[in-house]
Amino acid sequence: MSDHLEISEGGAVHRIEVPIAGASPIDIASEAVCGLFLLAMIVMIGAEAIARNLLGTSLQVTDEVGGYLLVALTFLSMSVAESHGAFHRVEFVQMRLSPSGRMISQIIFELVSLAASALVTWQLVRLALNSFRTEDVAPTPLATPLWMPQTSMGIGMALLCLALLRTIAAKVRYLRAGAVR
Repeated sequence: MSDHLEISEGGAVHRIEVPIAGASPIDIASEAVCGLFLLAMIVMIGAEAIARNLLGTSLQVTDEVGGYLLVALTFLSMSVAESHGAFHRVEFVQMRLSPSGRMISQIIFELVSLAASALVTWQLVRLALNSFRTEDVAPTPLATPLWMPQTSMGIGMALLCLALLRTIAAKVRYLRAGAVR
Protein backbone atom coordinates (compact mmCIF):
# COMPACT_ATOMS: atom_id res chain seq x y z
CA MET A 1 0.00 0.00 0.00
CA SER A 2 1.12 3.56 -0.52
CA ASP A 3 -0.06 7.07 -0.03
CA HIS A 4 0.98 9.81 -2.37
CA LEU A 5 2.15 13.39 -2.41
CA GLU A 6 1.67 15.51 -5.51
CA ILE A 7 4.21 18.24 -6.21
CA SER A 8 3.80 20.78 -8.97
CA GLU A 9 6.97 22.21 -10.45
CA GLY A 10 6.88 24.46 -13.49
CA GLY A 11 3.36 23.38 -14.42
CA ALA A 12 4.19 19.67 -14.24
CA VAL A 13 2.68 17.57 -11.46
CA HIS A 14 4.93 14.91 -9.94
CA ARG A 15 3.52 12.15 -7.81
CA ILE A 16 5.66 10.73 -5.00
CA GLU A 17 4.59 7.35 -3.66
CA VAL A 18 4.93 7.07 0.10
CA PRO A 19 4.83 3.55 1.48
CA ILE A 20 2.32 3.31 4.31
CA ALA A 21 1.47 0.46 6.58
CA GLY A 22 -0.72 -1.41 4.12
CA ALA A 23 -3.32 -3.98 4.95
CA SER A 24 -2.44 -6.22 7.85
CA PRO A 25 -3.85 -9.72 8.33
CA ILE A 26 -6.35 -8.14 10.74
CA ASP A 27 -7.50 -5.71 8.04
CA ILE A 28 -7.77 -8.53 5.52
CA ALA A 29 -9.91 -10.53 7.96
CA SER A 30 -11.99 -7.45 8.75
CA GLU A 31 -12.56 -6.84 5.04
CA ALA A 32 -13.64 -10.48 4.60
CA VAL A 33 -16.07 -10.21 7.53
CA CYS A 34 -17.48 -7.00 6.04
CA GLY A 35 -17.97 -8.80 2.73
CA LEU A 36 -19.82 -11.60 4.48
CA PHE A 37 -22.01 -9.11 6.35
CA LEU A 38 -22.81 -7.32 3.10
CA LEU A 39 -23.70 -10.62 1.44
CA ALA A 40 -25.90 -11.56 4.41
CA MET A 41 -27.69 -8.21 4.12
CA ILE A 42 -28.32 -8.75 0.42
CA VAL A 43 -29.70 -12.25 1.06
CA MET A 44 -31.91 -11.04 3.91
CA ILE A 45 -33.31 -8.11 1.95
CA GLY A 46 -33.92 -10.37 -1.07
CA ALA A 47 -35.68 -12.93 1.13
CA GLU A 48 -37.80 -10.17 2.68
CA ALA A 49 -38.77 -8.86 -0.77
CA ILE A 50 -39.73 -12.35 -1.92
CA ALA A 51 -41.68 -13.04 1.28
CA ARG A 52 -43.61 -9.77 1.02
CA ASN A 53 -44.33 -9.84 -2.70
CA LEU A 54 -44.95 -13.54 -3.29
CA LEU A 55 -46.13 -14.82 0.07
CA GLY A 56 -47.75 -11.70 1.49
CA THR A 57 -45.86 -11.98 4.76
CA SER A 58 -42.77 -10.53 6.40
CA LEU A 59 -39.77 -12.07 8.10
CA GLN A 60 -40.17 -9.45 10.89
CA VAL A 61 -36.45 -9.32 11.66
CA THR A 62 -34.89 -7.99 8.48
CA ASP A 63 -34.83 -4.35 9.58
CA GLU A 64 -33.32 -5.10 12.97
CA VAL A 65 -30.69 -7.61 11.87
CA GLY A 66 -29.91 -5.57 8.75
CA GLY A 67 -29.34 -2.50 10.93
CA TYR A 68 -26.99 -4.40 13.23
CA LEU A 69 -25.07 -5.74 10.24
CA LEU A 70 -24.85 -2.25 8.75
CA VAL A 71 -23.45 -0.84 12.00
CA ALA A 72 -20.89 -3.65 12.25
CA LEU A 73 -19.94 -3.26 8.59
CA THR A 74 -19.47 0.50 9.00
CA PHE A 75 -17.23 0.26 12.07
CA LEU A 76 -15.23 -2.79 10.96
CA SER A 77 -14.48 -1.24 7.57
CA MET A 78 -12.85 1.92 8.99
CA SER A 79 -9.47 0.26 9.61
CA VAL A 80 -9.53 -1.12 6.08
CA ALA A 81 -10.23 2.36 4.69
CA GLU A 82 -7.33 3.81 6.70
CA SER A 83 -4.97 1.04 5.54
CA HIS A 84 -5.87 1.75 1.92
CA GLY A 85 -5.52 5.52 2.34
CA ALA A 86 -9.17 6.00 1.37
CA PHE A 87 -10.12 8.79 3.78
CA HIS A 88 -10.53 12.34 2.52
CA ARG A 89 -7.80 14.90 2.86
CA VAL A 90 -7.90 18.69 2.80
CA GLU A 91 -6.05 19.07 -0.49
CA PHE A 92 -6.30 22.86 -0.79
CA VAL A 93 -4.18 23.16 2.37
CA GLN A 94 -1.87 20.24 1.55
CA MET A 95 -0.93 21.55 -1.91
CA ARG A 96 0.46 24.78 -0.43
CA LEU A 97 2.96 22.89 1.76
CA SER A 98 6.34 21.43 0.88
CA PRO A 99 6.47 17.62 0.56
CA SER A 100 7.92 17.25 4.05
CA GLY A 101 5.38 19.77 5.36
CA ARG A 102 2.61 17.69 3.81
CA MET A 103 3.93 14.56 5.46
CA ILE A 104 4.21 16.31 8.83
CA SER A 105 0.69 17.74 8.55
CA GLN A 106 -0.65 14.28 7.69
CA ILE A 107 1.13 12.80 10.72
CA ILE A 108 -0.28 15.54 12.98
CA PHE A 109 -3.79 15.00 11.62
CA GLU A 110 -3.47 11.24 12.10
CA LEU A 111 -2.26 11.78 15.69
CA VAL A 112 -5.33 13.93 16.39
CA SER A 113 -7.51 11.29 14.71
CA LEU A 114 -5.87 8.63 16.85
CA ALA A 115 -6.60 10.57 20.05
CA ALA A 116 -10.25 11.05 19.05
CA SER A 117 -10.59 7.42 17.97
CA ALA A 118 -9.06 6.18 21.21
CA LEU A 119 -11.52 8.28 23.20
CA VAL A 120 -14.47 6.97 21.18
CA THR A 121 -13.15 3.40 21.54
CA TRP A 122 -12.96 3.78 25.31
CA GLN A 123 -16.54 5.07 25.48
CA LEU A 124 -17.89 2.35 23.17
CA VAL A 125 -16.22 -0.37 25.25
CA ARG A 126 -17.72 1.17 28.40
CA LEU A 127 -21.15 1.24 26.72
CA ALA A 128 -20.94 -2.41 25.67
CA LEU A 129 -19.75 -3.51 29.12
CA ASN A 130 -22.55 -1.55 30.78
CA SER A 131 -25.13 -3.14 28.46
CA PHE A 132 -23.69 -6.57 29.22
CA ARG A 133 -23.78 -6.01 32.99
CA THR A 134 -27.32 -4.63 32.97
CA GLU A 135 -28.51 -7.22 30.44
CA ASP A 136 -30.09 -4.55 28.20
CA VAL A 137 -31.99 -5.93 25.21
CA ALA A 138 -33.54 -4.29 22.18
CA PRO A 139 -37.29 -3.59 22.50
CA THR A 140 -38.03 -5.76 19.48
CA PRO A 141 -39.40 -9.28 18.91
CA LEU A 142 -35.82 -10.62 18.75
CA ALA A 143 -34.86 -8.96 22.05
CA THR A 144 -31.24 -8.83 20.90
CA PRO A 145 -28.76 -8.21 23.73
CA LEU A 146 -27.49 -4.70 23.00
CA TRP A 147 -23.91 -5.54 23.92
CA MET A 148 -23.63 -7.58 20.71
CA PRO A 149 -23.90 -4.72 18.17
CA GLN A 150 -22.15 -2.36 20.58
CA THR A 151 -19.17 -4.71 20.79
CA SER A 152 -18.74 -4.61 17.02
CA MET A 153 -18.56 -0.82 17.25
CA GLY A 154 -15.82 -0.95 19.91
CA ILE A 155 -13.85 -3.57 18.00
CA GLY A 156 -14.07 -1.53 14.80
CA MET A 157 -12.82 1.62 16.50
CA ALA A 158 -9.98 -0.29 18.19
CA LEU A 159 -8.94 -1.67 14.81
CA LEU A 160 -9.00 1.87 13.41
CA CYS A 161 -6.66 2.94 16.23
CA LEU A 162 -4.26 0.12 15.29
CA ALA A 163 -4.39 1.09 11.61
CA LEU A 164 -3.69 4.74 12.50
CA LEU A 165 -0.70 3.68 14.62
CA ARG A 166 0.71 1.63 11.73
CA THR A 167 0.19 4.48 9.26
CA ILE A 168 1.79 7.05 11.58
CA ALA A 169 4.77 4.78 12.24
CA ALA A 170 5.29 4.16 8.52
CA LYS A 171 5.14 7.87 7.67
CA VAL A 172 7.52 8.79 10.50
CA ARG A 173 9.99 6.14 9.29
CA TYR A 174 9.70 7.46 5.73
CA LEU A 175 10.19 11.05 6.88
CA ARG A 176 13.21 10.12 9.04
CA ALA A 177 14.78 8.26 6.14
CA GLY A 178 14.88 11.58 4.29
CA ALA A 179 12.85 10.28 1.37
CA VAL A 180 10.69 13.43 1.41
CA ARG A 181 12.31 16.89 1.31
